[in-house]
Amino acid sequence: MEMRGTLLFWSVLTAFVAALSLGPSFAHVLESLPRLTKWSPALWREATVFNAQFQLFAVIGAPLDVAAILCPALLAWMLRGQATDFWLVLVAALLYAVSLALWFGLVKPANDILATWAPGPIPDNFEAVRLRWETGHMAVAAAKALGFVSLCFGLLGIRHG
Repeated sequence: MEMRGTLLFWSVLTAFVAALSLGPSFAHVLESLPRLTKWSPALWREATVFNAQFQLFAVIGAPLDVAAILCPALLAWMLRGQATDFWLVLVAALLYAVSLALWFGLVKPANDILATWAPGPIPDNFEAVRLRWETGHMAVAAAKALGFVSLCFGLLGIRHG
């Protein structure tokens, strides 16, 4: 009974953490079309760079992104005797790790540039930085979505007893 309860707990916790990590990334995707096609450069910069709009994405989102790697990794270890479920959950952990690598490779360099911007004229590199920031978030969301699907398939097959 002990292993059954532990496995169920980690299954639910892993799904919850993975969903919470995917949510903000998917929100970025939903916002991207108007941000890329309708918003003026001044509005984009004001909403994205100034006034701490995305502060909680870092404070809450970053730990969730790490937990969304660690939870399925631990769950995969617990499922090592259930081959198919083990591999699906491990792939989920790896895809969430890929999403974090994509964030560091695509979004963080744009964030580093954004951190240097100050009120005043729109910087000359605005379009390139905005495109990198928006498409970087899209790539992160895609990796997380694939990871979440893999996790769901793995969770559906788990034998809890």
